[in-house]
Amino acid sequence: MVSKEFTIKNKMGLHMRPANVFVTEMTKFSSDVNIIFDGKSINGKSIMNIMAACIKCGSEIKIVCSGVDEAEMLESASSLIESGFGEE
Repeated sequence: MVSKEFTIKNKMGLHMRPANVFVTEMTKFSSDVNIIFDGKSINGKSIMNIMAACIKCGSEIKIVCSGVDEAEMLESASSLIESGFGEE
């Protein structure tokens, strides 16, 4: 299991488009991914769960990946989040 903490910097947070980008990228991997936010664990491959979490700009999250390709998955998630999901 690997993990990393992030601060969401998208002005609109994880709304529909960045949530979709994240889920689309994460489903390319066989490992599991969870977003830890506000004391809850959210399935990072479920757009509905991500949107229901209401992750806003400035929110502190932790990405936890576990499985055979966990390192590559975390690197991909890190790139997406740090790039602002292509919105910044």
